[in-house]
Amino acid sequence: MRYYEEQGLLEPSRLANGYRSYGEHDVEQVRRIRFLLAAGINTEMAREVLPCMVDDEGFLVPACADLVAEFEREETRIADRIAELESARTALAGIIAAAHTAHR
Repeated sequence: MRYYEEQGLLEPSRLANGYRSYGEHDVEQVRRIRFLLAAGINTEMAREVLPCMVDDEGFLVPACADLVAEFEREETRIADRIAELESARTALAGIIAAAHTAHR
């Protein structure tokens, strides 16, 4: 949670002794942060998106519709990376199959 604070994603209140105090809002914010990070969003982009989120499902307020283009680019980047990994997996499967055949 300190990392999230360092990244500007979370701002817990402070007690008189300087200790952090996490309330229900902070718990909800952490859920949103984890949702975004699990979706492949980096912390920099998450900092922009968090004020636009209205619930844990990731729905954006209409004023933040311009972020959709960024999400679409990220989705394309992820799809391209998946295709690269699938290609590498297929190549490895071929090498493994050939190695098993050669040892028989």
